[in-house]
Amino acid sequence: MINILLCFVVALVLHELGHLVAARLCRLPVNEAGLGWGPRLYSVRVHEVDFVLRLIPLGAYVRMDMAGLQRRPLMQQLFILFAGIGVNLFFGAMAWGTPFGTVNLALTFCNLLPLYQQDGWKAGMVICRRVFGRPMPLVEWSFTIFGGLMGLAVLARALFIF
Repeated sequence: MINILLCFVVALVLHELGHLVAARLCRLPVNEAGLGWGPRLYSVRVHEVDFVLRLIPLGAYVRMDMAGLQRRPLMQQLFILFAGIGVNLFFGAMAWGTPFGTVNLALTFCNLLPLYQQDGWKAGMVICRRVFGRPMPLVEWSFTIFGGLMGLAVLARALFIF
């Protein structure tokens, strides 16, 4: 169990580092990168980025200039959004058949789904806004609700496979 948890934490950190490196390559400012939720336990500032460790080590994030991201060309936005998925796919393929490889492939799949706040959902929002030229609340809510329903269907199917 500890092995899986450690694999998960490392895969999350690598995923977020993918976003961080992609944002830096595109010269998009990044303010903070963190692991976990809750109160801050430790932080260190490196090259104008605060790296933060929080109390509950589930989840990770990169806080970047979202307004700046939205002004970028579509391909740059998608590059930054999909960079974490690409990192997990790479490590999943390299560590195929191991717990670390499995966790990376699971993160790849989950982040591709259009679930609220996952990379697939964010990419869908970026594409919708580009297609319509502006935010369209009805389209965005429909996309969000459909993604949630699709995620529930996948979960139900996975739980009830015989």
